[in-house]
Amino acid sequence: MKIIVDWLKDYIDLDVPMSCLVEDLDRIGLMVSGKSENEYGTILEIEPPPNRPDVLGHLGVARELAAIHGLSLKGNNGTLTEADVPVDHLIDVQIWDDEMCPRYCAVVIRDVEVEPSPEWLQVRLRALGLNPVNNVVDVTQYVLFATAQPLHAFDFDRISGSKIIVRKAKKGEKIRILEGGELVLAPDCLVIADDEKPTALAGVIGGQDASITGITRNVMIESAIFHPVPIRTALRKFGIQTEAAFRFERGVDVSFAPKAASIAASLLTQMGGAAAKGMIDIYPKPVKKRTVVLRRHRIKELLATDVKEEFIEKTLARLGFELSVRQQGGWQVSVPTYRVDIEREVDLIEEVARFHGYDKIPSTLPPMSGLEPAFSPQRCLLEHMRRSLFHSGFDEVVNGAFSSEERESPNHPKQKVIEILNPISARSSVLKTTVLNGLLENAEWNLNRGAQGISLFEIGKVHFWEDDQAKELLSLGLVISGLQGIQNWQVRPERADFFHLKGVCEDILFHLRYEPVSFLKRDHSRYEKDFCLSVLVKGEEIGTLGMLNQSLCESFSLREEIWGAELNLTALLAKQPQPFNLEPVVKYPSVIRDVSLLGSENIDF
Repeated sequence: MKIIVDWLKDYIDLDVPMSCLVEDLDRIGLMVSGKSENEYGTILEIEPPPNRPDVLGHLGVARELAAIHGLSLKGNNGTLTEADVPVDHLIDVQIWDDEMCPRYCAVVIRDVEVEPSPEWLQVRLRALGLNPVNNVVDVTQYVLFATAQPLHAFDFDRISGSKIIVRKAKKGEKIRILEGGELVLAPDCLVIADDEKPTALAGVIGGQDASITGITRNVMIESAIFHPVPIRTALRKFGIQTEAAFRFERGVDVSFAPKAASIAASLLTQMGGAAAKGMIDIYPKPVKKRTVVLRRHRIKELLATDVKEEFIEKTLARLGFELSVRQQGGWQVSVPTYRVDIEREVDLIEEVARFHGYDKIPSTLPPMSGLEPAFSPQRCLLEHMRRSLFHSGFDEVVNGAFSSEERESPNHPKQKVIEILNPISARSSVLKTTVLNGLLENAEWNLNRGAQGISLFEIGKVHFWEDDQAKELLSLGLVISGLQGIQNWQVRPERADFFHLKGVCEDILFHLRYEPVSFLKRDHSRYEKDFCLSVLVKGEEIGTLGMLNQSLCESFSLREEIWGAELNLTALLAKQPQPFNLEPVVKYPSVIRDVSLLGSENIDF
């Protein structure tokens, strides 16, 4: 947004070097992205925050600078020449949707001679990069860039029935807009209509049927407040971006509309017109000022520094906030209506920080008090399981919850995958039914890049439909392949095999005290035939282990033998572990015997 430095002096007695002015604006968050000098003076290009519509005009920027330098804002009321005819005898204004248009103000200026604007007004508009049109249109542009309140001018004599109605458009209604062309409206569009037809797309652009022309003599100035929703709807539907819409979609000060209309009427009467007596001001549901409690101790907690109470009170008062002292160390703060971004105590503390200076806040984090997490037996068991796997040489991985339908093959024929309604890609269109597929992708990544062996585990949730019910289970997946262990002069790494994986599973269940554990030979589509066991705890199957199917491994570009296991932790943790058995310390040295047994070849394991 362009700011003319000389224009700021209409509101404050600004007398600071340009370098200091730029530094001040940067310090309070109105970042200066460019500066230029031309025949119109010094022009600053600033980037206001998106939640600060109050600084989208010179008045708002001047208010911020006045707060920094302790200056007072000047009053610019102007003079207004009024005729004897009351305005409500000339025009009838009706709001049919007061939620989308909470306030509508209108003034009528009669006997206006449409002609070029005064030189001073043309100079300011050209400095902003605008082309002056005529005195009526230029005044509405001037008030917008001065105060951030959009206005619109209608040819009063071309308003059918001398009636203004703010309503939703009818399906199929059309309007010819100022930029040329015709728009076909829908019921979600908000329009300004007369007794017959729409004359403007509310808050966005005016229509040709009531536009200002060279023969216009009587003018109606609209100063209204529109809800951001219909503005954004119109912008998205028609692709029209205007300065007025840019401000309405961010929020406009509901209390300033009458003042903006009065400023425009004053300027037009100075150019020869005469304003009708009074002003139309339809405001069915007046907005109450928001109040926020600001506590001294909370300021210190968040900023980690002491800010003087006098500074806090002066700064907020200069910004337009009203403070009343509360007991127990704080203030009751009344928020001005133009500060639509202030909703909570932390927003007020940010205002204090902006003007106190972020550079004065210590870089150390303030002390934060928090609650200890509640004791969870399940979390303790999972942490114990992780430690046991770490000691066995495994590394933990965390994979995403999504997968593709081609990858997923549920454990049971009755199980079906759960599809995502709005997937980000075909590879992430369903919820995973097993953690093994993710582990195989991790194995592929490592083994195909030169790793001699891998030992990976993941604890994650799996999802599937079973008997028309969505199931969510916590699952533990293990995969091993290649050389296991660290080579040194005493020990050589061994290649992963069935007994290695089975021993790890037994070790986990032993340390978690889930006994007795047994194994039963079975067939499973994910494992090679005759190389799969069911893991049973207290007679109930809680998982499987074995050599993963060769075709499954080849789909992941894996050519080595991969041994995998998957345990249903939801079923396992629902069981009661064996209680601790406390035994006295042995008084005598232990005796260890190593016994070897000969077994028949027909014993599987």
